[in-house]
Amino acid sequence: MEKVTEKLEAFLEWGGVKKDVTCLILSGIALLISIFDLVPFPFDPAWMAIVLCGVPIILEAVIGLVTEFDIKADVLVSIALIASVVIGEDFAAGEVAFIMQLGSLLEDLTVARARAGIEKLVHLTPRTARVVKGGSEQVIPAEEVQVGDLIRVLPGETVPVDGVILTGQTSINQAVMTGESMPVDKGPGDEVSSGTVNQFGTFDMKAAKVGEDSSIQRMIRLVQSADAGKAKIVGLADRWATWIVVIALTASVLTWLVTGQIIRSVTILVVFCPCALVLATPTAIMAAIGNATRHGFLVREGDALERLAAVAKVAFDKTGTLTYGTPKVTAVESFLPELTEEQVYTYAASAELRSEHPLGKAVVRCCRADCRAGIPDVDQFRMLPGRGVTAAAGGQKVAAGNEELMSELGISVGSEEKKKAETWRTEGCTIIYLAVEGCLAGFLALSDTLRPDAAAMIGELKQTGAEPVLLTGDHENAARHIARELDISEVHAGCLPEDKLNIIDGYQKKKQQVCMIGDGINDAPALKKAYVGIAMGGVGSDIAVDAADIALVNDEIKELPHLLWLSRRMMITIKCNLTFSMVLNFIAIVLAITGILNPVVGALVHNAGSVFVIINSALLLKWRKKGAARGAGNAGQARPQYT
Repeated sequence: MEKVTEKLEAFLEWGGVKKDVTCLILSGIALLISIFDLVPFPFDPAWMAIVLCGVPIILEAVIGLVTEFDIKADVLVSIALIASVVIGEDFAAGEVAFIMQLGSLLEDLTVARARAGIEKLVHLTPRTARVVKGGSEQVIPAEEVQVGDLIRVLPGETVPVDGVILTGQTSINQAVMTGESMPVDKGPGDEVSSGTVNQFGTFDMKAAKVGEDSSIQRMIRLVQSADAGKAKIVGLADRWATWIVVIALTASVLTWLVTGQIIRSVTILVVFCPCALVLATPTAIMAAIGNATRHGFLVREGDALERLAAVAKVAFDKTGTLTYGTPKVTAVESFLPELTEEQVYTYAASAELRSEHPLGKAVVRCCRADCRAGIPDVDQFRMLPGRGVTAAAGGQKVAAGNEELMSELGISVGSEEKKKAETWRTEGCTIIYLAVEGCLAGFLALSDTLRPDAAAMIGELKQTGAEPVLLTGDHENAARHIARELDISEVHAGCLPEDKLNIIDGYQKKKQQVCMIGDGINDAPALKKAYVGIAMGGVGSDIAVDAADIALVNDEIKELPHLLWLSRRMMITIKCNLTFSMVLNFIAIVLAITGILNPVVGALVHNAGSVFVIINSALLLKWRKKGAARGAGNAGQARPQYT
């Protein structure tokens, strides 16, 4: 029996959407020929609709009943089809089959999904490792690395396993794991994670966690477990199918027993067919998806908007979502009266001109954009990994780096200077001190920059009733600063991927459904776990997009409140569709019991509900909430950039 059902299921799935569209077109033409008697046929052309659209419905109903005793809407449809054919009402049977197949096609289109995220995470896993044994290097498959092995990582390479640096200085891009916008300087004794990228500088490390225990493999398992735990919404027609079948059959049998007229009983089955119920959700969803597409959203999961209407909290990643994700010079401070801020800026850019460090490159890039004067070339350039750079610029000896470099050069950073620098650190900035001819000349503050429309978006988002939450891998200062700028009260900083997942799970266990918005690989588990996941499609990674239900293609975050309003309007439309169609159905049932409607007229009246559903749903295509706020006062005014 199992082999028979497997073959039937394979037959029904054969051809996919193209087959369904072809069947619907042929069936529609056949029904038009049948009702208007356009072409003489030796048989009723409605049989073409019965065979092409009705038979698959009957087969699916039989498979569901036999294999799982699963009573869905197609059970009642199958009974109505067979009863109509038995009493010779072929057109009514063909019409019902056509409408149901149309609803099924729309539903299939809205729930189509693409699942490639886990595969891409697997491909992201480092394939090889450079193991040092007996003073010589040997490249081996990463899965063969053992705990305690000595691993050498060259500039630009991906760290193959988790471990601890033994020798060497470098800067690690940890965005894959933490989402931090700034690279992190590492030296002996610091831990590094698999999947992160060595920006520059060779280092040797001792393997601590390998194979399935490594960070990137834990990430893959998190994504898999989060996806498996997400509940899928069932269509209303199937949710209520058992009651619909029981009520319809009871009414039909009682009418036959009382009146003795089989045609009335069959008419009840026809008008009770849940065509409008089946169409109510997918037509509204497809229209809303069309609206969302016009505003830059790619809806990848059919029921994502239905779920979005129920969210109570909207969780944001910081870097690349609320901010641009690239370091920028936010402020320049001069400690010497003879040097202007622009001169300090230019000296720092000169020192960093040949630097390979991401922060050094950011200083040069920003100086070229902000300063009127050019950047003079340097000589005697020297890079000190983990500390900074020294060089000779314009006949002056300059040094740019952290406080450790200043101390190493014998340059004192006074309490007043430290206090000024700390002011910027509390706002999430990274400080680069500048020394000229052995004197502390000033500092540059670099930070990630807030998107200009982020504040207005958060203000309007609050008007929807959803509460914004900040989930970020950045340190506490950077997170708190952005939260203050945007007036976000709930902040979780220093979050690893599993931390974000656990926080979201905690909210949802309290019946507070969460919409997660992120852009990085480290956000993938949270995007999967959340009731709805939205990825920044423009700047976000492919893996984040594949993990999400919705992708914001153009990164215009100002449109997020519209998406929430749209999802709620869509649910109102669905409920309106259902109410109208059910009321119309019950009126038609009363008329069928009294004999006023026959199966053909009953099917036409009943399908008027389907027409109303389609027209009402189509109004969502260009809907936008009137009077939606576009700003939120002065909240989130970003500090002006240095120019």
